[in-house]
Amino acid sequence: MGGNVTTPDDIEDAIARISLGDRAAFQFVYDATSAKLFGVCLRVLNNRAEAEDTLQEVYIKVWHKAGLYKANGYSPMTWLITLARNTAIDRLRARKTVTLDIDEAQALPDGGPGPEGQAIAASERRKLAACMEELDADRSEAVRRAYLDGDSYKELAARYDVPLNTMRTWLRRSLLKLKDCLSR
Repeated sequence: MGGNVTTPDDIEDAIARISLGDRAAFQFVYDATSAKLFGVCLRVLNNRAEAEDTLQEVYIKVWHKAGLYKANGYSPMTWLITLARNTAIDRLRARKTVTLDIDEAQALPDGGPGPEGQAIAASERRKLAACMEELDADRSEAVRRAYLDGDSYKELAARYDVPLNTMRTWLRRSLLKLKDCLSR
């Protein structure tokens, strides 16, 4: 694995080696990705101690699920970020879980949206997609990378070869445009 810069290929190779039980590869992936994944956990949980515990769970999953990585078609960072986000969301849900008597549990309505709720959600997704289309392509992609993939402003500024403050401005203005579009 090359010099100071860690590439997606380096991480992908290391994940493949983790699936074979390679501890050095595991340490490499941890060193290369733990700061970013901790940030993902912290954003979801808003609690440093829980984020640290969740990060440990994430890497236990990485160790056990590395062999499944290739099958999903994601880039290595997207796979890791998704694993971190889902683990943090599971912890968040567990926080809110209460135990009920079995008789009470039978009386609970299905928590999922009904047909009307599903139609509204689908309509909102279409509206958001249409509003994203109104943004310049690079702005739209930057918004997706920042808020869905977890890329940092610094990473995005480097990717688009613009100063950090320009990237902040792009994202702030893009979010304002989206808010405006969604409120129409």
